[in-house]
Amino acid sequence: MKTKNGSLLSKICTCYAKNGEAAPVQNDANNSYSPEPIDEIREACKDLVLSDEQLKLVMQRLTEEINKGLSKATHDEAVVKCFTTYVQDLPNGTEKGKFLALDLGGTNFRVLLITLDGNNFDMKSKIYAIPQSLMLGTGKQLFDHIAQCLALFITDLGLDDVILPLGFTFSFPLTQLGLTKGKLVRWTKGFNCSGVVGEDVVALLEEAIARRNDVKIDVCAILNDTTGTLMSCAWKNRNCRIGLIVGTGSNACYVEKTSNVQCVNHESGNYDKPNMLINTEWGAFGEGGVLDFILTEYDHDIDNNSINPRRQIFEKMISGMYMGELTRLVLEKLATDGLLFGGKCPNGLRQRGKFFTKYVSEIESDAKGKYGNCRQVLAELGIRNAVDQDCENVRYVCSVVSRRAAHLSSAGIATLLNKMGEDNVTVGIDGSVYRFHPHFHDLMTEKIGHLQSHKFDLMLSEDGSGRGAALVAAVASRDR
Repeated sequence: MKTKNGSLLSKICTCYAKNGEAAPVQNDANNSYSPEPIDEIREACKDLVLSDEQLKLVMQRLTEEINKGLSKATHDEAVVKCFTTYVQDLPNGTEKGKFLALDLGGTNFRVLLITLDGNNFDMKSKIYAIPQSLMLGTGKQLFDHIAQCLALFITDLGLDDVILPLGFTFSFPLTQLGLTKGKLVRWTKGFNCSGVVGEDVVALLEEAIARRNDVKIDVCAILNDTTGTLMSCAWKNRNCRIGLIVGTGSNACYVEKTSNVQCVNHESGNYDKPNMLINTEWGAFGEGGVLDFILTEYDHDIDNNSINPRRQIFEKMISGMYMGELTRLVLEKLATDGLLFGGKCPNGLRQRGKFFTKYVSEIESDAKGKYGNCRQVLAELGIRNAVDQDCENVRYVCSVVSRRAAHLSSAGIATLLNKMGEDNVTVGIDGSVYRFHPHFHDLMTEKIGHLQSHKFDLMLSEDGSGRGAALVAAVASRDR
């Protein structure tokens, strides 16, 4: 059989001949053979496959970093900051009224109106885009845009004359000084607005609202998306004690004993209840070199070419912002080394950012031996008439990248479960990677069970972090 991929078929046949086996043939109308990834592909990807021993070392080091973040003596230099959220109460079903939520954490943001009445709720929402010019512009421009969209949303609902409590989900690293005061530590996820780092983002939002003079809003809580996810899931499931995001970015929060939280600012209020939600900001884990033992050449490439080199190392190994590019880098190297596509690397595979994370989920959604999604993705990259063996190899690369992300997420959750030391904890999870990848849930369930012994459940946050923001506002209003 003479094909464009003749060199690859030659490698496969040689491999099988060495083992005394008959060489496989390609799929055709009369043959249902389903190939396996060739040995050279597995060997090239071996550093992306983590053992339980490596994952347990990740857990040990994450535990050490979390303890540094919680300690007043080491908090300032800690990498995993474990920021105090000042949220001490979870929903109990008695919350009533209308509450706004503003959910900012990516290239879009949502505004929501949630009406609560015990276990019943009604939700109206609208998504607004944030152009890249605003993501990289001034803070004033960004918050004026948000205030304008808030005003439009409220006017559309005919609520101009109603003072509405608002929960503000701000999914970037914050140093919180109270439930309604939080200073931005640094931008992530492609944002780099000037004049915001080190400033109180609630004050910036309130100033933008005041400049309009046509919106009546009481900002009564600021939180990040993990806290919102936890609160949203806790409204349905009282066992929810951990919130996890695996989407554009990655982060987790959990319920900690207040006695272990040494950085509480008592000047901003009375925080003497037994528990408090902690925003770990674990995306930064690995800064300072503690994860260098599992970093690959591809991770270093991602990091060096990012807008925040040597930052957010853990996040860059897990999240949707980087998963597609990690996969592309591996595929580009394999093609250049002659292990894919007959050694021909198309331009579409050489361009940064052209292999989207959604492609990973789509390719892994193909049934075994079927490559419809894979061929469609490859065609978009300029690779047509790919043989089955190429498709199987591509799927294997996607699987090792996504499996590593799931296993690292699992190591993080196992660390939190061990730290809490409780059984029957529910983990509320949101984010596009967890939501849309066909195997992420099962991979996490299996690996968390291997890495620790506490009983747990994983729960998809059906309504996202937006409803959680409204619930934080509702709980805060309830306790006033």
